[in-house]
Amino acid sequence: MDANSTAQAIEALAGHRVAVLTGAGVSTDSGIPDYRGPDSPPRKPMTFQEFTGDAAFRRHYWARNHVGWRHVGATQPNASHRALARLEAAGVVTGIVTQNVDLLHQAAGSQHVIDLHGRYDRVICLDCGHVIPRSRLAERLEALNPGFVESVGAVGDIEIAPDADAVIEATSHFVVADCEVCGGVLKPDIVYFGEAVPKERVTAATALVSDGEALLVAGSSLTVYSGLRFVRQAAARGVPVVIVNRGATRGDELATVKVDAGTSETLTTIADALAP
Repeated sequence: MDANSTAQAIEALAGHRVAVLTGAGVSTDSGIPDYRGPDSPPRKPMTFQEFTGDAAFRRHYWARNHVGWRHVGATQPNASHRALARLEAAGVVTGIVTQNVDLLHQAAGSQHVIDLHGRYDRVICLDCGHVIPRSRLAERLEALNPGFVESVGAVGDIEIAPDADAVIEATSHFVVADCEVCGGVLKPDIVYFGEAVPKERVTAATALVSDGEALLVAGSSLTVYSGLRFVRQAAARGVPVVIVNRGATRGDELATVKVDAGTSETLTTIADALAP
């Protein structure tokens, strides 16, 4: 950890009501990999166009997700999530806009969380809009594909991607479930690459950042515009912007302070100073 830049970050945030933006880097210590960290293997995130345009691709995705979502559901909050929950409880953090879908902020005790890119635990029908719990779909997929999970090996031995996708190959025999209401196409309630974030979430997140007297970005490379827009918004207002992330981000030139370090140790140090 860079003690000098962390001290500068604490100074920049002290005395302010802080809005927070988080990315995949805050969850890596919980065992959920990110897409763009300096130590991450090359990954090709699924696009909305791929999912909607190819039934074979959807079958492949649901087979992998049927295995991978169990891993995400078993993960626990780490020091990053706990530090942010402490800061909110102390009245320092006003809320969190997260690009993650893992719900670990809520599990750690954070109360005001905007899940910008959706939630892994829900499934939506693209045709009628009906939403069901992911656990309900798991029951249906298990009934349609008895023994499939066991056939691909233990979940702990399978590589898991950030969106709860498991890296497995033999999926041609997997049977996909359709919407129970209209027979339409089911999709995880997650914003995929190439898909727009729902306007109401953007509006809520914009309001949260506007209400903050400072912005803390944690664990995001800010590669996608859905996150970078909030850094630009805060910088345009002239409020302090603190970025904590391993490696460069697209928002570094707008940052008041950049801490090139892991989020667990850095956010814990910040919480110790501002919410003792």
